[in-house]
Amino acid sequence: MTETTFQGRRAASIENDRLRVTVLAEGGHIAEIFHKPCGVNPLWVPPWPSIEPSAFRPGPGNPYGDGIEAKLLSGIMGHNLCLDVFGGPSEEEAAAGLGVHGESSVNAYAIEAEGDGLVMDVTLPLAGLRFDRRISLDGETVRIREAVENGSATDRPIAWTHHVTLGPPFLAKGATRFLASATRSKTFEGAFGAHDYLAPDTEFDWPMAPRIGGGEADLRVFTDAPRSSAFTTHMMDQGREEAYFAAWSPASRLLFGYVWKSADFPWLAIWEENLSRTHAPWNGRAITRGMEFGVSPMAETRRRMIDRGKMFGVPCYRWIPARTRVEVEYRVVTREAPEVEGL
Repeated sequence: MTETTFQGRRAASIENDRLRVTVLAEGGHIAEIFHKPCGVNPLWVPPWPSIEPSAFRPGPGNPYGDGIEAKLLSGIMGHNLCLDVFGGPSEEEAAAGLGVHGESSVNAYAIEAEGDGLVMDVTLPLAGLRFDRRISLDGETVRIREAVENGSATDRPIAWTHHVTLGPPFLAKGATRFLASATRSKTFEGAFGAHDYLAPDTEFDWPMAPRIGGGEADLRVFTDAPRSSAFTTHMMDQGREEAYFAAWSPASRLLFGYVWKSADFPWLAIWEENLSRTHAPWNGRAITRGMEFGVSPMAETRRRMIDRGKMFGVPCYRWIPARTRVEVEYRVVTREAPEVEGL
């Protein structure tokens, strides 16, 4: 492990002859999975200056906006962990200091070497949880083990979502292709953005999503629209032990994807921001696609998540029993691919 900086942020890296993985000390984001033969990091680096969340100061003239998400946006990068809420806080939670997607994306992590890899851990005092992540490399594969520990004497219902966001140059309009072990799907249940093109609150089968006014959009191809915004959620095939998504960039010649257990994370949300948001810090400059696998289908408040209960018969949150540690494993798979069958 090497202590380093990334986009001016305190970071740590591990690498071999194929990959370099970089994580940020504050927020714990996996900021970089750099594929050396292809020379590209598929993960999103925002087009605005990144700062440590601890340096964020709200107020007039703040370049990150005046919304509840401003602190998160000041330091967000790449693969962001949403724990123990996926979405915004309630008014009472916000007054108590909780931000969008919870504490895990803004708190400081302790990072140490562990063999050829690294281990990072963080305490979430507002949620009353502890989280740790272990990362190691195996050729062109990144192996990740995580655990959430509930130290309280009460069972806890939580959201636990991996907000994996892809960006340019890997993400290219009308070019980057996607596969996923998705089945039943649904569009966002209301207006999502200024340039929505999908019919709201509509069920469908992956990958053909219903357009506003008729017709369908193939979610296997990143949009070529001048501006667009969208959010869809997808139930992973419950007949498969493992779930996945894969993305292929023809220009980068890289196949990039995540594989996890369907029972651990039964949902994949897809978020699209294509030059649509004009307020700070977006300023109409961001092109992203979030491939967000987790225990919850929709980005929403904790209360709404619990009230929803199930969608398509599958739970929308996960229980962490009292004084229990829950562990999961998943992996990131990469390979150089001039072409990919099915894409």
